[in-house]
Amino acid sequence: MAMTKAERVMNQFLRKPVDYLPSQITLSDRTRDKEILRGMGLPEDADLNEVLENHIQWTFVTDDWPLFFSNFDEIIEDGTKLGYMWMDREARTVFDSWGMGVLRGEDGFFTNYGVLRGDKEMDKIAGNYLPDHLTKLFGMPLEQAVEAYEAPDPLREHNTMWIERDKDGVAGDLCAIPSGYFGIYERAYALMGFQNFMTEIAGNPRITYTLMEKITDYRMGLAKVKADLGYKIAHHGDDLAMEHCGFFSEKMFEEQLLPHFKRLFGEYRRLGMEVFMHSCGQMADYLPQLIDAGLTGWEPVQPCNDLAKVKREYGKDLVFMGGVDEKAMGQMTPDQVREMTAETIKILGKGGGYIIAPSQEVMSDVPPENIAAMLSAAIEWREKAM
Repeated sequence: MAMTKAERVMNQFLRKPVDYLPSQITLSDRTRDKEILRGMGLPEDADLNEVLENHIQWTFVTDDWPLFFSNFDEIIEDGTKLGYMWMDREARTVFDSWGMGVLRGEDGFFTNYGVLRGDKEMDKIAGNYLPDHLTKLFGMPLEQAVEAYEAPDPLREHNTMWIERDKDGVAGDLCAIPSGYFGIYERAYALMGFQNFMTEIAGNPRITYTLMEKITDYRMGLAKVKADLGYKIAHHGDDLAMEHCGFFSEKMFEEQLLPHFKRLFGEYRRLGMEVFMHSCGQMADYLPQLIDAGLTGWEPVQPCNDLAKVKREYGKDLVFMGGVDEKAMGQMTPDQVREMTAETIKILGKGGGYIIAPSQEVMSDVPPENIAAMLSAAIEWREKAM
């Protein structure tokens, strides 16, 4: 009997045999699906997930819809009816229940507003939509505003309706994973503004610690819901690094961020879930502490890290997803993409513990023929690389 895609993914974490390595190719802009299918010479009504042989179905709480669907009017309108989000077309912004704004029309997502940023012009626009417990923060000194800030209620009606719907995967085959992108510190810096956040974590860390603690409380509130629904993988997203180094010194990481990760990851592990973290950049220096905190998987393993070293030193502890250099794919020929994909699979796929994937979502500069080339290499090498 053929192995399901969900079994193939889970067996990477459980270190059990699989018939071949699973794979996942996610696009940054899903409004491009028909364009990609046409470029691959396929009918527009084909299922792109099936065409790409994807193994994971990301699912989302309603609070997160603006991050991923700001360009999908129907979804945002549904969220507005539920009282979770509000769209201002003139400002090209979707405001969410956190007090954050997401800019429409972007490739991926870009946050252009946070209720704790002190942006008076955007506050005027946001004030037309945000609830009173957020608008009362306008004009407050930052420390006072953070103390008064209230994160959304994770158990609010309708927030978990998609993860309830998708708990058994799609047709029982794909591995459904609730998204944890914009996890703790990313959400905090979006609310405060990146420069403000970095200034305060260095100069007045009690402010940033308090905000991250409130965001962690929200994540903790969802943890048991996910476990009770039967999810086996808990996802978390926080970009900890740039291309050449981490954002934080070892001391700052240990004192300001790690306690929140330990609390959340520890709860996931207590509930019997794998902990699968998204973090871009060269963040391998943080891996030992994150593994001690409960981390069991890392994506998207960007090639600014030494992939062979990462596999050698942490392959026994972590499942990897990613590694195929998406940044280069837009400038390569299809043959070059095939060769590069094959080499990555040989490094990270040896002995299993790997989900074949690009090093980030595939951006709009990557032509359809290069996506097809990556897929063909994945199919060719997914069994023999193990």
